Amino acid sequence: MTTTTRDSVDVAGTRRTFTTVASTADSASRALVLVFHGSRQSGDKHRAFTSQAYDRFAAAGTAVVAYLDGYQGAWNDARRESRFAARRDGMDDVGFARAVITKLAADHRIDSRRVFAIGYSNGGQLVMRLVHEAPELLAGAAVIGATMPAPENFLATEAPPAPLPMLFIHGTKDPIVSYGGGTMGWWKRRFFKVGGRSWSAPRTARHFAERNGSTAGPVITREPARPGAVTEVERSDYREDGAPPVVLYTIHRGGHTVPGSAGNPRVLGRTSREVEAAGLIGTFFGLLVGSGADSSPVGPQ
Repeated sequence: MTTTTRDSVDVAGTRRTFTTVASTADSASRALVLVFHGSRQSGDKHRAFTSQAYDRFAAAGTAVVAYLDGYQGAWNDARRESRFAARRDGMDDVGFARAVITKLAADHRIDSRRVFAIGYSNGGQLVMRLVHEAPELLAGAAVIGATMPAPENFLATEAPPAPLPMLFIHGTKDPIVSYGGGTMGWWKRRFFKVGGRSWSAPRTARHFAERNGSTAGPVITREPARPGAVTEVERSDYREDGAPPVVLYTIHRGGHTVPGSAGNPRVLGRTSREVEAAGLIGTFFGLLVGSGADSSPVGPQ
């Protein structure tokens, strides 16, 4: 069984809220998973948007899962041309993540060496900011539907590099964040209040592999597709002795969606049923070992 609670922390005089899902069973040590939603969502809305799939980590007793709420529906990410309220008002979202970790470590039996971040879209942008600015907080990170801002569009302060295992998921027909990178169209810049150039999904994965010290190119495999499948999955693996792994799942014909989730709006494109994001992420980080997902678990680096 799991329990769901609403809580808050004070960050620079602002009350920030989040939802926590945890097992009722006693556990000597659990990981912590921080989930960062997309633009115009909240933690609870993203929990519903993903069909509560990440709750599986709590149900398995391997992790406490925290769904954090952005400021007025967004995160102060590292894109130079972001113009939403979180940027305008200078919200300290890195400090928010740090405060949630501190609070939940005190309230639950959290292994501070096993804190993982999952971010979708604007939340994925914040996760990449965390990896650059506060990597000491994390044991690994997963990014869905977001790519690295190009250097001239990136504002994050670079901390001393701390190699981390990273997992990326991106659809080739994403109508919001282009798989191939570049600049958003005018209506998207206006609606989402963002801009600037971004890298492609493969270039983003290579960036983090290189930060981890990997010099070899990826090993690319195409996953078997079932008859009639609307999407196909390709996996690019950066694995090298001494370097934490980086994996990119390319969802061919997939949209700006979270694979395996139900009920995503059609405007976001197709949702893959060939893989499930929570299963891939959980197995990659050792939270659902034996779940049947096809990625090797990694431990703290």
